[in-house]
Amino acid sequence: MSEFVQLWVYLSSAPLFGLTSTLVVYVLVQWAYERLDHAPWANPVLWSVLALGSVLVATGTPYQTYFAGAQFVHVLLGPAVVALGWPLWQRRSELRSRGMALVLAATVGGAAAAGSAVLLAWAFDLPADVIRSLAPKSTTAPVAMGIAERLGGIPALAAVFAVLTGMVGALSGKYLFDLLGVRDWAVRGFALGTASHGIGAARALQVHADAGAYAGIALGLQVLIASLLLPLAARAVAWLG
Repeated sequence: MSEFVQLWVYLSSAPLFGLTSTLVVYVLVQWAYERLDHAPWANPVLWSVLALGSVLVATGTPYQTYFAGAQFVHVLLGPAVVALGWPLWQRRSELRSRGMALVLAATVGGAAAAGSAVLLAWAFDLPADVIRSLAPKSTTAPVAMGIAERLGGIPALAAVFAVLTGMVGALSGKYLFDLLGVRDWAVRGFALGTASHGIGAARALQVHADAGAYAGIALGLQVLIASLLLPLAARAVAWLG
């Protein structure tokens, strides 16, 4: 038993602990996800986060130690996002013909997502920095952190809100679309990318190629629109107030 404890202490302090544990956990939950026919509740991102978080808490492993190895996976996030451009390139003619409609839909959807979150937070009398951190929740986490900082919010809290928003969209999107009778894969994907950024886009890609392509363009449009319009909206609100 003591040898096992010593081995664990050694492994948990090694830089490759984060990388190894992340890959092992993700492979296991991805296997379960496929065995369960891609059920939304079996989302591999959700269960990977829960499993890794539980391991870190149970073993008392500092997050910094984990991230020292897991950052190799983190670096691959950039190329993975860029790769979303490939299905868009394959559908460039179709997207060109729908360009204005997509920009308009992304603007309205982003405004609804940010506006509803801010109004609800204001109605519940949450602190101002929390409300500012909620506003960019439908953009991908790194961008949400930058926007929140610019608005006077808390970047770390904005990242939490962004991840939670993505998870809620990825888990509930299928059931909501089925309930509303939305069958078009492009519409479903675009809505998921607009509301739930990269996590929703990942879910859309796993379900249907068209849904993944439109989720990717919605993700990119939200980054641009939120980065440009949210600071302007915050200034307008401050000026009116």
